[in-house]
Amino acid sequence: MEPHLSVGPSDWIQRWSHLVASGARVLDVACGHGRHMAWFAAHGCHVTGIDRSEQSLDTARAYGRVLQADVEVGAWPLIDANLRLETFDVVVVTNYLWRPLFANLLDSITPGGLLLYETFAQGNETVGKPSRADFLLLPGELLQRCQTLRVVAFEDGFLSQPARFVQRIAAIKPGACPHGEPMPSQCIKLNSI
Repeated sequence: MEPHLSVGPSDWIQRWSHLVASGARVLDVACGHGRHMAWFAAHGCHVTGIDRSEQSLDTARAYGRVLQADVEVGAWPLIDANLRLETFDVVVVTNYLWRPLFANLLDSITPGGLLLYETFAQGNETVGKPSRADFLLLPGELLQRCQTLRVVAFEDGFLSQPARFVQRIAAIKPGACPHGEPMPSQCIKLNSI
């Protein structure tokens, strides 16, 4: 088995997935082999993954719906012929940064839905890859890009195992759940933090 196939979900995703109710619709962007798809599927969620690598999606397909798309050059793949955007209760992004995609990511979260995002930050060039500025968030950049959301948690700093600089956020899109109150399983379940 390839080493990256045996890697489990990130500790950030695990830490904040208590906010996600069983039955939630989860989108994993740049899903790779589907480690986070597997995590959420095992917790009763309906998962969709997007990645440009057909080889990666062959594995991810076992956990839910997959879409092969290069979101850096093509149109956002979750808009139908009538220009309706498919939305999700949870949008997950880890170890991936393409700044022009942020508007699509935020628009893809249902009102009351959750964004879980974790990627490399400036400083990472001193400890390894990625090291190009294009792939590293500026100090506080993720927090600034999510200013329209209610931030539940934010971290910006150095992690030692493995050595890397990261920013990560858990944030909720304002607005009532479209499915009514109290929030049913199709929406984010906000537990005490």
